[in-house]
Amino acid sequence: MANIFPKWSNSVPKQLLIALGLITIAVTVGTTYYATPKYLRVGYQPIQPVAFDHSLHIGQLGMDCRYCHTYVDRSEHSNVPDAATCMNCHNQIKRDSPALAPIRESWSTGKPVPWVRIHKTPDYVFFNHAVHVNRGISCIECHGQVNEMETVHHAKSHSMKFCLECTATLKRIFAQWIKSLTSTGSLIVRRCNWKWGKKWFIIGKLIHL
Repeated sequence: MANIFPKWSNSVPKQLLIALGLITIAVTVGTTYYATPKYLRVGYQPIQPVAFDHSLHIGQLGMDCRYCHTYVDRSEHSNVPDAATCMNCHNQIKRDSPALAPIRESWSTGKPVPWVRIHKTPDYVFFNHAVHVNRGISCIECHGQVNEMETVHHAKSHSMKFCLECTATLKRIFAQWIKSLTSTGSLIVRRCNWKWGKKWFIIGKLIHL
């Protein structure tokens, strides 16, 4: 009796098992890397060349975030302060502290302090700091309670789910707000008191961010 299947078909089960094993390994590795805090950088806390204590400068001294991050409400990116900004205070306060040696060196040579970046979005993600800040979104919404951190760490995931949940929440709040305004016959254009200052906003535009 002739064979129904060709001889090479004997190796098909082995090949399927190998392929299944490779797919399982790939899925496991991908899930472990891309869907865990390690990939999302949650908890990432690198050692910086200068130990800048945000809980002291912001929490105790009451410094405004924008004193150091001067372009956060005017630019897509939040800048890191240069040594000159630090020396505005530290040319008088703790001017000879060994901990501030990298700042003094940068100030005298013009070479930037090699800060280690903590928050980084993928190349395909566009995030505009100014748009969010000027619409009343506080720094802590995305970066956590930085004002309480002695050493800054990556506190939140910044995943797509994180962003979408935040946007959905804001849309619900604004929708409820407009409903309450229109139900009382009030104007939709309102003067809103935001943390970053008083500005005029068209609420309808905010809903369609």
